[in-house]
Amino acid sequence: MTDEIHVRLLGEGINVWRPIQADQIGNGIYRISHMPRPEDLDESWEFAPGSIVVCERQETGQGVIQVAVSLRS
Repeated sequence: MTDEIHVRLLGEGINVWRPIQADQIGNGIYRISHMPRPEDLDESWEFAPGSIVVCERQETGQGVIQVAVSLRS
């Protein structure tokens, strides 16, 4: 199943989140899709495409979003 998650952009000075597609592989565990590539967007992502990440729901000014918080160990 593919869902939208958010990955923090590095070097922005404030918290900025990039919505991306990721494949759910477990409860709160996702594999970040390979498209778009951060270098194509001139961005630096906290987690690279292909990474398996743990996500948590976080409240933002735009509502609750799924945020990648760590690599799965």
